[in-house]
Amino acid sequence: MITAIQQVMQHETAGDPMTGLKWTHKTTEKIARQLATAGIQVSRTTVGRLLKTMGFSLRVNHKNLASVSCEDRDAQFAHIHRIRETFTHTREPIISVDTKKKELVGNFKNPGVAWQDEPLQVKDHDFRSEAKGLAVPYGIYDLQANRGYVCVGNSRDTPEFAVDAIETWWRHEGKSRHPHAQRLLILADSGGSNSARSRLWKARLQEQLADRHGLSVTVGHYPAGTSKWNPIEHRLFSAISKNWAGRPLDSFETIVNYIRTTTTTTGLRVDACRLHKDYEKGVKISDKAMKALSITTDDTLLKGNYTITPRCR
Repeated sequence: MITAIQQVMQHETAGDPMTGLKWTHKTTEKIARQLATAGIQVSRTTVGRLLKTMGFSLRVNHKNLASVSCEDRDAQFAHIHRIRETFTHTREPIISVDTKKKELVGNFKNPGVAWQDEPLQVKDHDFRSEAKGLAVPYGIYDLQANRGYVCVGNSRDTPEFAVDAIETWWRHEGKSRHPHAQRLLILADSGGSNSARSRLWKARLQEQLADRHGLSVTVGHYPAGTSKWNPIEHRLFSAISKNWAGRPLDSFETIVNYIRTTTTTTGLRVDACRLHKDYEKGVKISDKAMKALSITTDDTLLKGNYTITPRCR
């Protein structure tokens, strides 16, 4: 039987040279039909069982291949590793930040499954016009404390919104958790609202964190196309997604409550708040304002690393 299946699939098989994992595009029904033409009567269930004994398995696509090549990728990762080690050794705060996927607020289908006595009924289409709004969750993950904080906005994902979220975290949690801190390390992606190229992002970090709270803010940006290495993705956002999987996000309060009740067996705890401000896109920072920033960049990796220090008043 196995030999017959191998013959049917000899031109439809692919495999991983490292793990030995194999896969095929043929369905078990098609394989069963082809075997039937050769005089072998077998059900698709039996075909599936035999495929497993042959090393095949149902698999989904994995987003692991970077589509953007960065010349200084390895050097940047090495730099981030060094500064993380430095801040860890001196017990100064390190946070990983990013915007989680935006969510339509309303009685819409949410991917995943949940234990229910009967299925929840949701709208058959996800029309933006029928939503109560669009939730924009910006997350801050404190690496050393294993604590998450998410600010849920209902406007636009802008650099001003991102820095407001970080400053809110510092006032509500960071300052009391790290009372003696004079420096803060921020790990961020290279694009989006916390883009390494954004003037507004840097200007607001200067005003709202460095000047207002007297913090020296060091920022390390992950290279383009490597956002999945940002710790917040797999340590905070994945846990939130699992917590609300299969449950409609029918209100902003529901979203905040699910975030606040997110925990893991490794001790993760999360808090959340709402940011109601209406953020505008296209805010410009002049050359004069940029020159007034107290910012220094790394000598070798200019774009992805810089430190913003408090300005004298």
